[in-house]
Amino acid sequence: MNVLVLGSGGREHAIAWKLAQSSQLTGLYIAPGNAGTSQVGINADIKPDDFKAVKKFVLEKNIELVVVGPEQPLVNGIADFFAADKELKKVAVIGPNKKGAQLEGSKHFAKQFMQKYNIPTAKYAAFTKETLVAGQKFLETLKAPYVLKADGLASGKGVLIIPDLKDAKSQLKEILTGEMFGEAGCKVVVEEFLKGVELSLFILTDGLSYKILPSAKDYKRSGDGDTGTNTGGMGAVSPVPFATREFIDKVDNQVVLPTMRGLREEGIIYKGFIFIGIMKVGNEPYVIEYNCRMGDPESEVVIPRIKSDLLSLFEGVATGTLGECDLQVDERTAATVMLVSKGYPGKYDKGKEIKGLEKVERSIVFHAGTKMSKGKVVTNGGRVLAITTLGKGMEDALKWSYKNVELIEYSGKTFRKDIGFDLRKISQKA
Repeated sequence: MNVLVLGSGGREHAIAWKLAQSSQLTGLYIAPGNAGTSQVGINADIKPDDFKAVKKFVLEKNIELVVVGPEQPLVNGIADFFAADKELKKVAVIGPNKKGAQLEGSKHFAKQFMQKYNIPTAKYAAFTKETLVAGQKFLETLKAPYVLKADGLASGKGVLIIPDLKDAKSQLKEILTGEMFGEAGCKVVVEEFLKGVELSLFILTDGLSYKILPSAKDYKRSGDGDTGTNTGGMGAVSPVPFATREFIDKVDNQVVLPTMRGLREEGIIYKGFIFIGIMKVGNEPYVIEYNCRMGDPESEVVIPRIKSDLLSLFEGVATGTLGECDLQVDERTAATVMLVSKGYPGKYDKGKEIKGLEKVERSIVFHAGTKMSKGKVVTNGGRVLAITTLGKGMEDALKWSYKNVELIEYSGKTFRKDIGFDLRKISQKA
């Protein structure tokens, strides 16, 4: 089978790396890919949002299955584009249609969906520029800290958690009337703050049946101790110690099943991944957000723990037979540490040569923001490399990931030194 993976980050490298291990694979292409994906498949210089260019490539290479990595093409309707085209409609797309992708594309849509189908979530209200004053008054009804979420896509950075009421009112005004998040901030969801511990849960579904993938926890803040600004993710661990079988069963019954039921009742045939951001408050699950694709850097710890043939699972999604497929999971712990460019998530330089990759032992290096330049691997983004290790436990996995982090060098290399710090505390209490 010829497969095309759309995207260029660590998530897409992890997906391509796993697909390359399938005996059913004939050809693997990644568009546009990065320096790492070129080691497991063939990169194609195509933007995922250029649907016409994607169509041309799919037909030229006899692609039978397309895996959509990032959210933007899904929110823009790439699955609908394929379904409506007589030359493409037989090509399977792993990713929801435009309506389904609104679970991520609109925070307000997602909150209304949760409310309608009795899925536990934080108290909220949505506001626009015209209702700014009402939004500021609503903030007065909540306790600090205050959560502001841009309604649209903001590359994982559209959430502000603000401790001061006056500042929260000012920031709400800035988002709605300024350029903080651009078009994504034309509407803002204001939420009550939920105090607890976070969990990333992923499901793969064919619209009828689903598989719950390994749990994970990622670290969004740029600085140690969860300080600094929000990023796309600085590292991740899987599984999560507090995500016991009993708790996952509770999430399944209270969140996953009503989510699937709600999608069907809304007439959404959802084929692909659903990320569910869970906050464990006491012993109860609350949904923070949905994403319509795999997370990043969670993919870099979840996918290496999947022992089953990923292409077979994708075939099950495409043919509506996922329920007949077997999902086997590696019992070991996976931990990834993200190497980023100095200045990320703000301004940063590109084109810095990366050295030491050949010295890495026991870890998998997933490329995120890299490219080949004159035969050398150089930086090409804010998040550069994800160093992932499978170990006997979290400490073992993190030890090797950090050991290999030290072997890799490039100008401006930055990383968090405390991935898993909070999970260690939880494990010690237990």
